[in-house]
Amino acid sequence: MKKSAEMDKNILAIIPARGGSERIPGKNIIPFAGKPLLAWTVEAALNSNTVSRTIVSTDSDEITAVSRDLGAEVITRPPELSQAHSTSEMALIHVLDELRENENYAPDIIVFLQATSPLRSPNDIDGAVGTLLAEDADSLLSVNPIPGPGFLWHLNGKTASPFNFDPQNRPRTQEFVEEYFAENGSMYVFHREVIEKYGCRLGGKVALFHQPLENGFEIDKPSDMKIMEILVKQVDRTDG
Repeated sequence: MKKSAEMDKNILAIIPARGGSERIPGKNIIPFAGKPLLAWTVEAALNSNTVSRTIVSTDSDEITAVSRDLGAEVITRPPELSQAHSTSEMALIHVLDELRENENYAPDIIVFLQATSPLRSPNDIDGAVGTLLAEDADSLLSVNPIPGPGFLWHLNGKTASPFNFDPQNRPRTQEFVEEYFAENGSMYVFHREVIEKYGCRLGGKVALFHQPLENGFEIDKPSDMKIMEILVKQVDRTDG
């Protein structure tokens, strides 16, 4: 078990990493910039100053071996929770149920990390946890600002309508006061009671953690791997 978290909070990092992947076969342990993709996320959690414990949830023997070699704990996920349609919440709840049943252990805060965001740093994790606590929030997600401001439209069928302005009373761009953010999927931090109450990673008072664009970039298709390997060479990793 890792060092105690700040403010006497027991903070558990959970990294879901099933063996199957439709778009990138073997994605979670595919070589990426010199080590398995999963290693980047496990090492960020282990080097965090706030995370008390790091667990990988997987159905794969290969991922289990890689995770343990890296220093993470592993909870084996049953086949019925490891399908393409299985949700991350199913994996998170399974981990919590296993820990409660087998160890009588229940964390105060869960840090849900996806292995597909390899440039997330330990400082990102600590910053997200700190933001959750400082804002007295129940849950938090990492985001990137949407470049702008801009005149946004949405399409309902074949009918377009303005989203954030009145075309008949068009403002100047500098008069936009609303900011918009995109969920990047890199990090979710929440009190245990949130997922117990809502069955969801987000609920109650929700806070945002503004993450540098490259740190939150998510690998979703093969071409993303090439883009990210270029970024790895450019990003200063001295932040953790």
